[in-house]
Amino acid sequence: MTKRVTFYIDGFNFYFGIKRARSIDRNWGKCYWIDVVKLCESFLGENQTLEKVVYFTASPMNPSKNSRQSSFLNANKLINGEKFEIVRGQYMEKYFPCPFCNATISKPEEKRTDVNISVRMLADCMEDKTDTVALVSADSDLIPPLDYIQRLFPQKNIKVYFPPTNYSYDIKDKLLQHRSKPVLMKNNLPRFLKSIMDDVVTAGDKSFRIPEKWKNMSI
Repeated sequence: MTKRVTFYIDGFNFYFGIKRARSIDRNWGKCYWIDVVKLCESFLGENQTLEKVVYFTASPMNPSKNSRQSSFLNANKLINGEKFEIVRGQYMEKYFPCPFCNATISKPEEKRTDVNISVRMLADCMEDKTDTVALVSADSDLIPPLDYIQRLFPQKNIKVYFPPTNYSYDIKDKLLQHRSKPVLMKNNLPRFLKSIMDDVVTAGDKSFRIPEKWKNMSI
């Protein structure tokens, strides 16, 4: 019997994992512009089918970063249709005192992503929309929903994929209690490289181009 697998990607954790990996191996610089569905499908085992990839993120407040992210998300949506879903949180300004002066400075902080991931994983299990929950994140704040799924839906499988350069001993220890272990994406660069999209993604009368800043990231 074929088992349905749904990937839940913590976009912030995923993106910055790749960004940090690039400082170690510049080949990771090619991996900003990837077909996320194709990447997730490469991790499927025998008798598994990809139900959907749900990508959780927030729109950056910086216009240039927002434009790059939009190109990436729109390209993935264009080529993958209903297999790729975007769930948005939001960035909010967080204010704190400067450690060197009396001024108040601000820094954008992503909100709601871990809550959105938690709710969606639990809802999909409750509505029997998936057989395997595949979480792509190393955020230990997501341990509580994993606990609930393991307790309330023992028939559901859980897989956790740590984005490149990200790791959580708390999640690893939790999985070991259930005779499982996380997948380290840092060991799977070839899967990423095989999932890189064309510089220009076109379908019908729509097209999206790789941002210029990303195009030369591996150089």
